[in-house]
Amino acid sequence: MAGPVCAAAVILPPGFPLVLLNDSKVLSLRARQAAFAAIVGSAVWCAAWAWPSEIDELNILQATMLAMSRAYQGLGRAADLVLVDGNRTPDIPCPVKAVVRGDASVPEIMAASIVAKVSRDRAMERYDWLYPEYGYGRHKGYPTAAHREACRRLGPSPIQRMSFNYSKP
Repeated sequence: MAGPVCAAAVILPPGFPLVLLNDSKVLSLRARQAAFAAIVGSAVWCAAWAWPSEIDELNILQATMLAMSRAYQGLGRAADLVLVDGNRTPDIPCPVKAVVRGDASVPEIMAASIVAKVSRDRAMERYDWLYPEYGYGRHKGYPTAAHREACRRLGPSPIQRMSFNYSKP
């Protein structure tokens, strides 16, 4: 309900310790942080964003596709094939294949998912410094009861996605 959407693109180096990787949503915070450090320390990667205003203008799916395209472009190199988590693909200038549940089965997608999640979580923790009354450090902008209550009590924050209904209980 708040903050930007983050997407990442990752090219893993030969010999990368794949044992560190898994679906970012099932890794513990500690394991996710360790994997993130290994990825950014040895892989070619880019994290890219679509901002709340873009999410409101385009919709969350199209904003996510935009962030994916930006991440690919940010790698600064062409790819023979790009694998994307899900059932839709962004508009990028190379062959693209969607892989449903790729974040649980394809190492490069797992790595990109980890980079995106850690990057977004860290951004939301920084937004918590600016807007502590909204609790972004705890719920990261997801539609928790506490986030909805803060929005009802205080109104939308400056990073609120206005196209999302934050007033529902």
